[in-house]
Amino acid sequence: MGDYHINIFYSEEDGGYVADIPDLKSCSAFGETPEQALNELERAKKAWLEAARQEGKPIPPPRYRPVIYQVSR
Repeated sequence: MGDYHINIFYSEEDGGYVADIPDLKSCSAFGETPEQALNELERAKKAWLEAARQEGKPIPPPRYRPVIYQVSR
């Protein structure tokens, strides 16, 4: 399985950085710096995947790619 795409962006509303994995519904984290948000997201990803396995839920393959990474045909 390949790795999941991660978005990291600054949220004015929250006053910090949000990181998320679009392929894993509701898998996101917050940090005061981008690095902190990414570290927290790695923990959230591990917990998300473990919970899905324990509950027998399907784990989606990495598919999401922002437009800037997509190949034109």
